[in-house]
Amino acid sequence: MNTSTYTFDTQSLGLTGVVNARELGGYVLPDGKRIRKGVLLRGGGLKTATDEDIRRLEDIYKVSFVFDFRTEGEVKHAPDIALKACRHLWLPTIDEKTEKVKEFSLPKEAYSCLDKYVVEHAQEHSVQDIARRMYPTIVSNEYTQLQYAAFLQEIVMNVNGVFYWHCSQGKDRTGMGAAFLLAALGADRDLIIRDFELSNEYYRELIDKLCNLVASKGGDEEALKVIMTFVGVNTEYFIDALNIIDSNYGGMDRYLRNELCLSDDDIQVLRDRLLE
Repeated sequence: MNTSTYTFDTQSLGLTGVVNARELGGYVLPDGKRIRKGVLLRGGGLKTATDEDIRRLEDIYKVSFVFDFRTEGEVKHAPDIALKACRHLWLPTIDEKTEKVKEFSLPKEAYSCLDKYVVEHAQEHSVQDIARRMYPTIVSNEYTQLQYAAFLQEIVMNVNGVFYWHCSQGKDRTGMGAAFLLAALGADRDLIIRDFELSNEYYRELIDKLCNLVASKGGDEEALKVIMTFVGVNTEYFIDALNIIDSNYGGMDRYLRNELCLSDDDIQVLRDRLLE
């Protein structure tokens, strides 16, 4: 098993106005190869990017593609600052018109003050069920699969570019995109999980604060899991999603090829370009 230690600081892009902005570069894979630095970048939305953040993304990283996984409402509420010499692609990974997805989403009004909402509603079974089903729904929904397939194909077809992908908080939808890319590059489950849960290092102070509030109101372990899911990331529920990929789709390799439409040639292109 790869025992290298990765922290938010070691993976950070050095941005101050963008939450959870980091990269996959530097990760060492089981075969000893390393993901190239400065190519696969992930984080939160760019609405709050500072002038210096924009300069770093444009002039230091030379980002050529930005993928936005947010819903239409999220984009309208907090539109990205456009990067020069960069193609911006909107790939909403949640199908808001699908009733199945709506059943597994918080009400829209919750997102106007998410911290307050999850503290007030963390003990409700319906909210706990939404939290529990969120990641499994992402990997099982056909619309969502096709959006991630489009994301991966854009990288394959423009493999010499530099890529930044994001949602709002840079953790769940963004983390799933990272998980699929890592798997395509040959990462094992341990590394995929560690990259996903690294978001909690960035959000640790807020997570602890809200968990303490929920506990003070008598919240049990299931209530605390709501905080982890919507404020940080919930590793337990993410592993549930990975297990669904194994049980329902024959494992990650088959999932990448069948549901996410990556051919053997596509995967080889990614590895040839993005590993060293």
